[in-house]
Amino acid sequence: MTDSYEDLTECGLSPELEAQLLATQRECTFMWTNKAGEAFGVIMSYLHHDGTLWLTAAERRARISAIRRFPRASICITSTGTDMGTGKTVTYKGECTVHSSREIKDWFYPRFAKWIRPDDEVASSTFQKFLDSPDRVIIEFRPDDKLGFDSALMWARSPEAASNKRD
Repeated sequence: MTDSYEDLTECGLSPELEAQLLATQRECTFMWTNKAGEAFGVIMSYLHHDGTLWLTAAERRARISAIRRFPRASICITSTGTDMGTGKTVTYKGECTVHSSREIKDWFYPRFAKWIRPDDEVASSTFQKFLDSPDRVIIEFRPDDKLGFDSALMWARSPEAASNKRD
């Protein structure tokens, strides 16, 4: 391990922790470039399926026209708020496709609703019906690069600086 506390290249998130994070967290920060070429982002719920992240929004949202214009985007997922504690993140960049077909909606809505409301079948079913509106589209995000970070590896270099065991 390096002696430089500024060099965090050896603090990447392991594939196992990345998989756990994707299976645990339900929200991400979705970031795109607006018409003026400026970065912008919002918190969104997502579904991870076979290496692809799936999200949904109303067609009229600015992010939809933006990613149709320029399909590159980024997604950041953090462990904050999960039983994994804090300090674990992964950021992906990749290509988006906006879908409005009935076939994709029929595949996505039940899985997404169950993912977001896993312990309540009535809430899941109600949420699924709410999602299935005429103006809603599905965003398919295919990552092609990533940057992960595990603060536990950083704090191991200086354990006296960690605020708690879950940093």
